[in-house]
Amino acid sequence: MASSVAVVGATGRMGALAVRLIEASADLTLRAALGSSDPLDGIAGADLVLDFTVPAVSGDIVSAALDRGIPVLVGTSGWNADRIRSLTARVATLPDLGVVIVPNFALGSVLATRFAAMAAPYFDSIEIIEAHHAGKVDSPSGTAVRTAELIGQARAEAGPVAAPHADQRARGQQVASVPIHSLRMNGILAEQTVVFGGTGEVLRITHETLGDSSYEAGILLGLRAATRARGVVVGLENLLELGA
Repeated sequence: MASSVAVVGATGRMGALAVRLIEASADLTLRAALGSSDPLDGIAGADLVLDFTVPAVSGDIVSAALDRGIPVLVGTSGWNADRIRSLTARVATLPDLGVVIVPNFALGSVLATRFAAMAAPYFDSIEIIEAHHAGKVDSPSGTAVRTAELIGQARAEAGPVAAPHADQRARGQQVASVPIHSLRMNGILAEQTVVFGGTGEVLRITHETLGDSSYEAGILLGLRAATRARGVVVGLENLLELGA
């Protein structure tokens, strides 16, 4: 039986892409296509809610879905470690439900973040430069925040990265001690570079999104796996074991 999906944020770029993918899929059906400001009663009866909105309303959408006993796939940025901890506490009381948070649906981006975490213990100087289109409403990006948090976890024994002159505004926002520099400008879709500085060498791990088609496989994986998730799952890579 096909799973029904309520897409919230369906009028946005990513939401519209998700709607097209659902309508073209044989094992998914579109229950509702809601704008960010539409009444959330429209999600009732769905097997899954997909949130592609903005950080200011994403939490309300997740709460509304959980109140109705519906699992959620979140593609909205802004879910940092503190927000995820609070959500985890609530979902722990709902053993039959899951919330999947995906900072980036592009497989290459997921791999780049994992490579960055692998390299993190070997370099003390680490900074992130992320660039997105001018219409992106949040900064730093969810992908950059997730990358920095994983770098911090990987450096649990080595300690914080070296970030001199952190008091200067131009030095970027620190997440898990990693400075993040955000660009928002025309001509760019999405790009992230993690720069590692060492003695006599520099390592750069870069991922560039050239088109929205890079997100398609990840969105479909998320839609098909999220209903089987339990608890709070963060990152596309953690859906692979749930299967497509």
